[in-house]
Amino acid sequence: MGFEKKSSLQTLQGANSIQEIAKVLGFEPRKLAYILYKQSDSSKYKEFKIPKKSGGFRQISAPNGGLKLLQTRLAELLQECQEELEQDEDIEPLKRDFISHGFKRQRTICTNARQHKNRRYVFNVDLHDFFGTINFGRVRGFFIKDKRFNLDPKVATIIAQIACFRNSLPQGSPCSPIISNLVAHILDIHLVRIALRAGCVYTRYADDMTFSTNKRCFPSSIATKSNDSDHIWLPGPELSRVLNHSGFKVNPKKTRMQYAGSRQEVTGLVVNKKINIRSEYRHNVRAMVHQLCTQGSFWVRKWETDDDGTTALVEAEGSLNQLQGKLSFINDVDLYNLLISEANLESAEISKKREEILREKGRDALNKQGKEILESKERIYRRFLLYKEFYAPEKPVLICEGWTDYVYIENALQKLAARYQQLISLEQGKEANFLIKRFRTASKTSSKSKRTAAILGIRGGVKDLGKFAKSYKAEFRDFSAPGMEEPVIILLDNDDAGKNVAKDVCKRYHIKDFSDEKTHFHICENLYIVLVPLPCDEPAVENNKKGTTAIEDLFNEATLNIKVDGKSFQKDNKGVTASTYGKAVFAKEVVTKQRDSINFDGFIPLLDRIVEVIEMHRSHKKR
Repeated sequence: MGFEKKSSLQTLQGANSIQEIAKVLGFEPRKLAYILYKQSDSSKYKEFKIPKKSGGFRQISAPNGGLKLLQTRLAELLQECQEELEQDEDIEPLKRDFISHGFKRQRTICTNARQHKNRRYVFNVDLHDFFGTINFGRVRGFFIKDKRFNLDPKVATIIAQIACFRNSLPQGSPCSPIISNLVAHILDIHLVRIALRAGCVYTRYADDMTFSTNKRCFPSSIATKSNDSDHIWLPGPELSRVLNHSGFKVNPKKTRMQYAGSRQEVTGLVVNKKINIRSEYRHNVRAMVHQLCTQGSFWVRKWETDDDGTTALVEAEGSLNQLQGKLSFINDVDLYNLLISEANLESAEISKKREEILREKGRDALNKQGKEILESKERIYRRFLLYKEFYAPEKPVLICEGWTDYVYIENALQKLAARYQQLISLEQGKEANFLIKRFRTASKTSSKSKRTAAILGIRGGVKDLGKFAKSYKAEFRDFSAPGMEEPVIILLDNDDAGKNVAKDVCKRYHIKDFSDEKTHFHICENLYIVLVPLPCDEPAVENNKKGTTAIEDLFNEATLNIKVDGKSFQKDNKGVTASTYGKAVFAKEVVTKQRDSINFDGFIPLLDRIVEVIEMHRSHKKR
């Protein structure tokens, strides 16, 4: 007879001691007790201030070490509990699903702003000191009294001790956001019901609440005009009553009414007709990218405080990560609009469709007629990526046909680290530090890498690499910043497809002395092509198609003959059958897991070629 697995909420509700809550959070009870009752507050948190956009500073209390891990585990557990509870909430599903958008999976400022698109009135209310208002007693009381949780008082006390610092939820803690959402949930339910009765839509993103409507007059129960000015609005009696009863206060400086005739914003996004970025923001980012590509740096405005404590807005040099974050933000909003308009999806389905849209948008920068088909914002992002990834990379760049090639090379380098100190730094007890950058194509990579590969049109495969190489020189025609210091190396199999692409690229750049036995080809600027070396020994030549070599052929026969679950390795993924396995399994189960017992000497000629290109390019740039 089988036993039904308990849900996260049921497991939490079943705990009644520090030993049991420690088990739920994956901690030893003794370690949990030490963090809570023995460790000093000064060692638990690092405190600092960060400037606000509007001036002044925000106090941050960031947990250290074990407490940070403990709070992260608690946050993940409570997030799972919240998702379980949302399935049973006694309220219309669509309204329930779209009330709170901050700090939630599959919720963003886009999903929040979308609820208020194309409205006659948009009313914003900001809660004062949102986290600070939620004190220790409130957190403990919530988990005891809330009928959805109804936790043992001992467990509720421990949760409050984990989460609170100086008697409130600290900004900087991983679990403050989810707990604040849970505590504010009862407020959300009251406000969404008030909004429905008044003919409004209500959402909340952290401490930012929004009401919107298309009614001719905005409901006075939610907001009323000030006696001092027709353009100053105050919370109405119903809204004020619920806020006061819930223990939250309004920040009057951030309360505003926005009309359809002017620009309406919700959580920083324009919502008049569609979800959009402010035009000033886009123009500033475009100017930054132009500065970067023409001068090698760009400037941002930020708040700084001098020794006297005076805060001022100053200009400082920006970082590539900062600029990429801004571009990603713009791209994410555009992608969200595309998902909504083309796929007509709700947020729960967006993550599934996202990868498909990303692949679709990973089209070539130029169509067959040579005309650009990327949108203007995508072209700006593409220009930045070309600069960051290829024009001015921090170290040599290696681009392979597929992700398994990187796995082979990374493991070979770790095994041959003593021989290739130009390519890898390997210290005992530390992760390998690769001194070459492996450019990830659009498959089997993180979302960030997929976005990069998609915008650049390098999705993986030999054809994409050929197109990229042929347009390489033209891509940097308008770049005048210092660059091209490090080489970009395209690695191709020495098979018919790889040779044909290499020949085609060489022809495009008028390189006439093509030979598949050459160690490398200097295409243009800092771009090189390296073909996998042809086998030197007779047995290897006999086992391969005459005059061709794939990167898998650099492994010896003993490695290639290793069986996984009784299956044999099939180098051609298209030929994989029930009795064979493909490159992905070979890379993970054989090359990575059995690295220490594998002979990687066959990779030496290839790695030597890569080193040769790097040294030659650097030597040339020094002249």
